[in-house]
Amino acid sequence: MKIQTAFLGEIEIDDSQTIHFEHGLPGFEEEQKFTLIPLEDDAVYQVLQSINNPHIAFVTVNPFVFTSYSFDLDESTVHSLSIKTNEEIAILSIVTVKEPFSESTLNLKAPIVINMKLKKAKQTIIEKTDFPLRHPISQGKG
Repeated sequence: MKIQTAFLGEIEIDDSQTIHFEHGLPGFEEEQKFTLIPLEDDAVYQVLQSINNPHIAFVTVNPFVFTSYSFDLDESTVHSLSIKTNEEIAILSIVTVKEPFSESTLNLKAPIVINMKLKKAKQTIIEKTDFPLRHPISQGKG
């Protein structure tokens, strides 16, 4: 199917690339179908693009590339995404893009958890952590 995107114009995706957020994302509850689109060739950055609304797109990144990051998933997330093993999940952080790009930050407090096998996802809030809402990309691992 063809979809309109916020950053890349019209692209073609396969139905198997659709990621379903049962309750949408906080603030975008009506948007439940997204796809991940790599930005450029390195795929460190991806766009989480709404399939139905070209204006709803989030730059995301694997947070483990930028920081030592570890947390336990709450039981409701494990249950709602039907997670059986750690190998079937992907964790993404939403990037707040700033100018210059080196000033951009990662949201480590509310990661997106995706069951890649079932294509089910949820943004979860990590309650018991010191991870910040805005971790500077330029800080790197530390």
